Amino acid sequence: MILLSQLINGVLLGGYYALLACGLSFMFGVMRIINLAHGDLAILGACLVFFIADQTGLSPFIGLIVMLPVLAVGGWALQRWMLERSLRAGLLVPLLTTFGLAIVIENGLFEYFGADSRSLAPYIGDFAFDSWAITDNIYIGELAVLIFAVAVVLLGGLKLFLNYTSLGRAIRATAEDADTAELVGINARAVYAVAAAIAVATAGLAGVFLAMRETFSPYSGPTQLIFAFEAVVIGGIGSLSGTLVGGIVLGVAQTFGAQINPQGFLIAGHLVFLLVLAGRLVVGAMRARGGMHGLFARRP
Repeated sequence: MILLSQLINGVLLGGYYALLACGLSFMFGVMRIINLAHGDLAILGACLVFFIADQTGLSPFIGLIVMLPVLAVGGWALQRWMLERSLRAGLLVPLLTTFGLAIVIENGLFEYFGADSRSLAPYIGDFAFDSWAITDNIYIGELAVLIFAVAVVLLGGLKLFLNYTSLGRAIRATAEDADTAELVGINARAVYAVAAAIAVATAGLAGVFLAMRETFSPYSGPTQLIFAFEAVVIGGIGSLSGTLVGGIVLGVAQTFGAQINPQGFLIAGHLVFLLVLAGRLVVGAMRARGGMHGLFARRP
């Protein structure tokens, strides 16, 4: 029963990681940019909703309605005014650009909010702690279930959006080859801006749920970036379905690691990430070698 309880909690935790990693995976899949400011954008979303709740007394869920469009516009502007220009200088410059953006966001939030840890849990009342009793030994948190459901709906909705809408197909075409997409009338600049808006807004959404389930500070972003990156790599970079799987694997690993040792929460997640990364590198090397010299080489 204890193992089953930990497994369920790990899967639900993985839902948060999948939600957090969604924007990172989406931006890389479309623009081939690893956004090093992703975690700090998530914390920015949390701070904006905290400010709204603290100043007005409104529910954080209402604050989300205000925050998401603001971050979406910010993502659009980020792409048009910063990332688009930095991409012209090669793949390294966008990394440096987002790294610089992360530093600006962290220090800006520190300047305004200070270094104190905060949480949105007091603003959602008992919902932050309430749970359903499945058995005498298994309890499922209501907030954790909501986060997992939002992650599934968001990732599934994005897949449907990409497959069955004209804008989604334009994003897929641009992700494959931006130059060819423009030859058939697709505005690649506009597509990239829309993709950045979606990625930043989803990061903010994840940040708000983080603030509901635990405390955060202006410098919590890098840790969230690591979790998001690990979930993306475990599930497969650029794959929305894989992002959900990667998040669940990471969450389960951390949960069981914490049962072995209190410090095992982080160590187990990092270990699984390194094992998966090493496996992908080995398989990639074997395929490359086999394609050139091995038994699987293509015959003329």
